[in-house]
Formats: sequence, structure tokens, C-alpha cells
Amino acid sequence: MSTHQFDIPTRFIYHVCFIRHRSAVFIQDMNTKIVIVDYGAGNLRSVVNAVRSLGHEPHLTADPAEITSAAAVILPGVGEGSAAMTELTRLGLAEALQERGKRNLPLLGVCLGLQVLMGTTEEGGDVPCLNIVPGLVRKLPENHKIPHMGWNQVKQLRSHTIFEGIPDNAYFYFVHSYYADPQDKTAVIGATDYGEQFCSVLAQGSVIATQFHPEKSGETGLRLYGNFLRLALGGRTC
Repeated sequence: MSTHQFDIPTRFIYHVCFIRHRSAVFIQDMNTKIVIVDYGAGNLRSVVNAVRSLGHEPHLTADPAEITSAAAVILPGVGEGSAAMTELTRLGLAEALQERGKRNLPLLGVCLGLQVLMGTTEEGGDVPCLNIVPGLVRKLPENHKIPHMGWNQVKQLRSHTIFEGIPDNAYFYFVHSYYADPQDKTAVIGATDYGEQFCSVLAQGSVIATQFHPEKSGETGLRLYGNFLRLALGGRTC
């Protein structure tokens, strides 16, 4: 029997290798994909530019499937809580984010993105939110100018990797009229004073959130984004 009868055609080998290559690229992409949720809540370009400055290429999306499968998800936002929840629900993103929370997958909420993680917001009435982190969104006290706008300090209440390389009482940039009040106070890892002390950094498993805007907070804010992405990607880079 001649040996050529057992030869595998070159075209077949190429086809198999191509499929394996495409599968490997797909798996690698999903393992390192950084998604920024686009639900019309503004400030997206600043977040994209901040992530790019760290050497990553984020993907803006309103696709629920991408949100549930990405390695890292950033949920930014400025605006009104009830309107944000209306859009997240209409686009099918609320369910995708809740699924991500249930699976304890890396998620970073920013400003309004922190507030919608709670159970209910007082803004616009008692409006149900994502309830990834049970709690209530309350209005800031009236004895100070509202909105709270500008630089303020963040007191680190407990050690966390998100604070790596960031000094205690560092300044970050805030713009908000409401704040998150989680039921589980141990989830509050950073606090800020403005008439009263409020939660400015939250961590519950792989869900982390800030009331301030890291993308508007200079090098310190970029370091916080970098810390989150290193946690989410397990030391990998895009």
C-alpha cells in the first residue's frame, strides 16, 4: 500500500488551522475585551480616551450579549436616575448587567453608574434600579450647595486593590446631587464629606463603583481605571 493514500490534503490542513486560529482569536478577544456601556447617559468619549491612554482599546456597545461576555465592563453615566433606568431597561441592558452582577463578573460603575447599581433611587420618585448592590440612592443634604461639583477628598475606609498606588485622602472630581447608601456598610470602601459623609467608592466582590469621575481626575483617576482593568483582565493586556 502506498504512503500517499494516508496523506491529508494540504487544503484540509489549512482549513483546520484557520478554524483553530479564528477560534483562538475569538477566545482571546472575549477574555480581554473591555466594554463601555452606551445607553445615552453621556460622558462616554472621556471614558474611552482614559482607557485608551492606558494602552487598551475599549468597545462602546449597547449589545446585552457583549456586556454579559466581556472581561471588563465600565458603566458610566451623568444625568437623572429614573431616566437612566428607563433606557437601560428599554435596551435590554438592565437584565444583562444584573446577570453580570449575579455571576460576580468585573463591573465598574461611575457616578450615575454607581447609583443605578442600588435597589431604589429617590431621584424621580422611588424608582427601582438594578439591585446588584441592595440599597437606596438619597439626595445630598440641603445645607450645602447642590450639585456637589468640583474636587473633594476620598477617605479610604479599608484596603483594596482598587486603591493601589493611590494615597489616602486623594482628591477626585465630583458632579452629583444624589449619593448611594448601600444596606451593607462593609461594601463602602471609600467615603467623602459634603455636609455629611457619603459613599464615594463601593466594592462588592468584582463589582466596584465610584461616585466621582476618574476620567476627570487626572493621573490619580487614571491609576484607578488601571487598577480596575488589571483586576478584571488578570494581568493581561489587550
